[in-house]
Amino acid sequence: MLILGIAGGTGSGKTTVVNQIINELQNDEVTIISQDSYYNKTDDLTYGERCEINFDHPNAIDFELLIDHIKKLKKGKQIEQPIYSFENHNRSKETLTTYPKKVLIVEGILIYTNKEVRDLIDIKVFVHADSDERLIRRLKRDMQERGRGLDEVLERYQNTLKPMHQEFIEPTKNYADIIIPNDRYNTVGVDIVRTVINEKLKDDI
Repeated sequence: MLILGIAGGTGSGKTTVVNQIINELQNDEVTIISQDSYYNKTDDLTYGERCEINFDHPNAIDFELLIDHIKKLKKGKQIEQPIYSFENHNRSKETLTTYPKKVLIVEGILIYTNKEVRDLIDIKVFVHADSDERLIRRLKRDMQERGRGLDEVLERYQNTLKPMHQEFIEPTKNYADIIIPNDRYNTVGVDIVRTVINEKLKDDI
């Protein structure tokens, strides 16, 4: 199994890059797990308390479970990937049965902050985008997909997202094997990653 990591700041375009990478791969060749699925359970907190959680800090992630699931998939075992509700700020009762395949993509803003996760990843990609562009994308996503208000998104960006990005996410760019600028449609970096994946798949035949 080839394990590919894709990190970058919020709104950097990680999902777009993931889709570009897997576009030419067969469904039976690649599986994806997202860091967003592994936010800690908050069953013991009220909704108001959940809203105060700093979801852009590494402490918000259940890295123990994430690491366990990566290791199980690497060993050829299926997992029950959590499903996270951004409306309730908690995991839902349902899970997603995820099967091991030839390529595993681990995606998320904080995945490189954990050394054990980094050590499990064969190729580390960092998607870079200008801070203004990331803010615009975050505004659109949170307002359209997650039901957030404009003031809430802007306040969270200024007080949490931006400082957390500077403290935790931007420094992990140094761990990347490949940095993909995503201020515009970028094909060269994505093509390099796809080529590496295809070579790995050929070796496994």
